[in-house]
Amino acid sequence: MIRINLRLVFLFLVTSLNMLSAQQKIGPDWETEFEKSGYTRTQRYKETIEYFRKFEKASPYVRIISFGQSPQGRDLYAVIISKDKAFTPGKAKKTGKPVFVINNGIHSGEIEGKDATMLLLREILITKELQHLLDKITLLVIPVFSVDGHERFSANNRINQNGPVEMGWRTTAQNLNLNRDWVKADAPEMQAMLKLMTAWLPDYFVDCHTTDGADFQYAANYGLEKFQNMYHSTAAEIKNKLIPYLSKRCEEKGYYIAPYVGFKDGDFTKGITDWPGSPRFSTGYFAAQNRIALLIETHMLKPYKTRVFATKAMLEASLEYVALNGSKLLALNKTADAESIMDFCISGKYFPLQLVMNKTTSSSFFWKGYKHITDSSIVSGGKKIVYTYEKAEAAVPYYNEASVADSIQIPYAYIIPAEYAELVNRLKLHGVHASTTKAEQKLAVSRYHFKEVKFNNSPYEGRHPVTASYTVSSDTMVVPAGSFIVGTRQRTVRLIVSALEPKSPDSFVRWGFMNAIFEQKEYFEDYVMEKVALEMLAKDKVLAADFYEKVKTDSVFAGNQGKRLNYFYERSPYYDKNLNLYPIFRVENKTNLL
Repeated sequence: MIRINLRLVFLFLVTSLNMLSAQQKIGPDWETEFEKSGYTRTQRYKETIEYFRKFEKASPYVRIISFGQSPQGRDLYAVIISKDKAFTPGKAKKTGKPVFVINNGIHSGEIEGKDATMLLLREILITKELQHLLDKITLLVIPVFSVDGHERFSANNRINQNGPVEMGWRTTAQNLNLNRDWVKADAPEMQAMLKLMTAWLPDYFVDCHTTDGADFQYAANYGLEKFQNMYHSTAAEIKNKLIPYLSKRCEEKGYYIAPYVGFKDGDFTKGITDWPGSPRFSTGYFAAQNRIALLIETHMLKPYKTRVFATKAMLEASLEYVALNGSKLLALNKTADAESIMDFCISGKYFPLQLVMNKTTSSSFFWKGYKHITDSSIVSGGKKIVYTYEKAEAAVPYYNEASVADSIQIPYAYIIPAEYAELVNRLKLHGVHASTTKAEQKLAVSRYHFKEVKFNNSPYEGRHPVTASYTVSSDTMVVPAGSFIVGTRQRTVRLIVSALEPKSPDSFVRWGFMNAIFEQKEYFEDYVMEKVALEMLAKDKVLAADFYEKVKTDSVFAGNQGKRLNYFYERSPYYDKNLNLYPIFRVENKTNLL
């Protein structure tokens, strides 16, 4: 028996009639390719920008700027919409209005956001049903972020996806995934984006995507950081106010939405599982910047029309929320910046470096899924999932609490040697301030020595990531003039620690920026080391006792000539003391840095 939600049908009909009414107010010149094609196509990049330029010509409230170029030479554009004509970051700040950013096409095969934003801006600027939103907001729109990926246009780019007829590609022309690049910032497109974001410092950011994965009734899912990686009062606002508002308003607009989750053991009846995003993702990145970022993930199998209008509904709901709560949001962001410094830099609270989801603690969520059966496959020879599209709805466990798996106390400052200036350049893209030492200075520092170093078996996002444990030692060292000082008492403290602490999932060292420090460059000849080892045994009775004990108790060591000689080499004055030494040092306590 098929159950029909009459309320949702009514709301959907009202929404459809409103769409039709809006379309009747415009001429054919304002129709998008999405509409002209019967909601099955999206237009190319050149035509996309031409459409957005029509807004600039039609309204004094619009300014389009180029904020960079792609590797293939295409301009990256931002559309600024301001009723105050505040087309620069300085002027926008003076208005006292929150800055709202919509980012489209970070994965350009997932392009609903672009078409949804065209329709949204048309209703704000041309037909003016939503023009009131500009009273309370400064709006920035990135029509397409991964522009080269957008122009790798094909009907065969997304095997899992139901339309549009043709779409762009997931990665850039350099085959980089921009939504893994927020911290390391290798892509020219990302470097340009970070400069833009640092200048404007959005108060609310939206990233538009299409998901893969299991099938269910929801047209769209939302991802929002609300764990220990987010300032606690902001996390509370997200959980208690923002999510209920978005869910209610989207349902009123005819679309059910749900959190962006995975299924426990692959079966939603066993529970759904949330997850914290690291700063390589947009949501985790803006959490590190003390700002809310909404991830919109429409469902791949829903028709393109449904996905575009579901995205538009979520964008509208977000704009409404920010317009209603602008003053509170601005105050919250300001407090988050100040209290992050107070908590971690002055009060000495531990900073969470790694989070894991609790597997036993859960709340309840009423999930709207589909039943499926497991059938035998003549293709793979295994089992395959077949959805029956019979509704399966139930209250299920919702695992949405995280625990801190690793944490650290933050130093007063980090010292980065002059030869690693590129790391400082990357930090500056994120709005981090750094200075340089004017004179040589002796400082008490903490140093990390890495051990158990393991490299990925294959490259990932153009790099060869590495993991390692480490020991910590205290030392007094002479810091040369021209070394970089990154003080932690700045609003970007969360981002600084995420980039510079090795155990952070997105630290520069884990991303492979310093892989040469793990390479041994000098070696011994056996016949030379034999002589040196005998001299060491004769001079150091403690060393000799340790060596002979190791020979006695470790058969592998005892039977390996190279290991036995290397034992002495590592303890000799000839061994490279910088091997496996983290070149970035911590200054633990407040001091006068020259």
